[in-house]
Amino acid sequence: MTGGLFITGTGTGVGKTYVAALIARTLRAAGKRVGVYKPVASGCDTREGRLVSPDAMALWEAAGRPGTLDAVCPQMFAAPLAPHLAARAEGRRVDAGLLRQGMEFWRASSDIVIVEGAGGLMSPLSDDDYNADLAAAFGYPLVVVSANELGTINATLQTLITAKAIRRGLDVAGVVLNSPRRRNDDISIASNADELDRRCATPLLAVVAHDGGFDREVEWSELSRNAATVNSQAWKPLE
Repeated sequence: MTGGLFITGTGTGVGKTYVAALIARTLRAAGKRVGVYKPVASGCDTREGRLVSPDAMALWEAAGRPGTLDAVCPQMFAAPLAPHLAARAEGRRVDAGLLRQGMEFWRASSDIVIVEGAGGLMSPLSDDDYNADLAAAFGYPLVVVSANELGTINATLQTLITAKAIRRGLDVAGVVLNSPRRRNDDISIASNADELDRRCATPLLAVVAHDGGFDREVEWSELSRNAATVNSQAWKPLE
């Protein structure tokens, strides 16, 4: 079976696309055929008369332009709203079936698929679907991207608790602590990694500096298949 990872975040603007692209480039450099899938995107740009998702473009470029850009993101909308609301603003609806069916191309043509959700786990995608529903349907382990800034401990633990509560629980491969903004005034940046490492049962996989790379090697291919053995619970309270 084709392995995969579902990249989610503690919210919007935490750097999911940046981290997903880093993972795709790392896997591609290791000789893997990497598929990239952004099931739906809103806030898209208009270029030469057609909508283009900058996130989908970044993923496609990182993976070496496999397939087509339309296969990377088959549903795009202009308004910077949750996808189902952006679609409604255009008199359309997000096609819930296509959210799932669009994955089949990548499963058939890739060694590993990197899926990037839109927003956090409980951000709506369609009138009836959340990111968590797609993650459960695809069966891929989660990589949770959290922002290295004040408040990330609460946001990360809430996301992990949510993952544990969804249906029978979603497998979580681990957390990536990313720095989406260059900041010198937030002193929590120096302690967030240690705090997350201490408070989360899931591994802290890597830390990413602003516009940088992973601070350690991660076996992304192994995680894509074996997260259930890495993680037996989504969170732990302090002893």
